[in-house]
Amino acid sequence: MATETITQIATILDQHARLGLKANELGELDSLYDAGMTSHASVSVMLALEDTFDIEFPDSMLSRRVFESLTSIRDAVEDLTA
Repeated sequence: MATETITQIATILDQHARLGLKANELGELDSLYDAGMTSHASVSVMLALEDTFDIEFPDSMLSRRVFESLTSIRDAVEDLTA
């Protein structure tokens, strides 16, 4: 599931994160914020993740750390879909 999840997250990032490059050009631990994602764009990413994975991020997960990288997003999504 992890690879499929990363692929879906990368697609969402390409559509909503307003990065300066494609998500698949980043390492899984690279900072999305350093790559150009703003706090405003992270909200769009969060909403798209919620729609795609049929999840809702609790307030406790609404932090920069959760949306920092492909890996951190994948971990959060997997926690919420477990």
